[in-house]
Amino acid sequence: MMKVRFDRFPGGTMKAVTLSYDDGRIHDRRLVDIMNRHGLKGTFHLNSGKLGQDSYITAEETAALFAGHEVSAHTVNHPHLELIPPERIVMELVEDRQALEELVGYPVRGMSYPFGTWSDQVVTMLPSLGIEYARTVQSHGEFMMPDNWLLWSPTCHHKSMLEYGEKFLAHQPKYSRQSLLYVWGHSYEFENDNNWERMEQFGQLIGNQPDIWNATNAEIVAYMTASRQLRFSVSGTIVHNPTALSIWVGVDGESVEIAAGATVKLA
Repeated sequence: MMKVRFDRFPGGTMKAVTLSYDDGRIHDRRLVDIMNRHGLKGTFHLNSGKLGQDSYITAEETAALFAGHEVSAHTVNHPHLELIPPERIVMELVEDRQALEELVGYPVRGMSYPFGTWSDQVVTMLPSLGIEYARTVQSHGEFMMPDNWLLWSPTCHHKSMLEYGEKFLAHQPKYSRQSLLYVWGHSYEFENDNNWERMEQFGQLIGNQPDIWNATNAEIVAYMTASRQLRFSVSGTIVHNPTALSIWVGVDGESVEIAAGATVKLA
């Protein structure tokens, strides 16, 4: 009997890398330039209420600057969400989404927690506010996919990106499964620490690798969600993909593409 596993990213790869940066400071400009040159992709969580202020990027440049990446929510004013009334939580997130969507022209469906803090009440509210994923700052040092998209913890802060990048390249999971290197930080930290060369080195190490999928946070969520919508026959040999994304699965250890809308016989 054939073994079918959900263990492949687009292109049949088993490894993915995503970067996640907060606040929308002017140093995002230099960071994006480095990422673009090395084929890296990331998600930038912005406070719409701070755009145009001193040391922050402007609203006018947002769409062009982050083209090819993802703009995501970070609330309008960057409050501790667990310390404000529920009505303010709604306004901080919905108004941030709306303002950012008007700038970039696509739905904003993710966020990172301001100050990295939350409460059970905040997490429970997020789906009703149109939020599909939310990033924490609790690095776990692993290359695993999250159990809960609303409490998505990264692998490491970018201060450790080279160390974990080396480990990631050498990483061979005990069992066939997807591996994700998730790096987070703030672009102004490179400026404050005077270590932009770290980002350049990471790009040279990880970027433009044929066996690594470079993706935004939202692309990973969309792909993983779509993969779980595949429809299999009782025998497991016929699969239909009802989604708009091509999905890859492992079949007896080999990568098989199930194109968007296609029905495929695996045997």
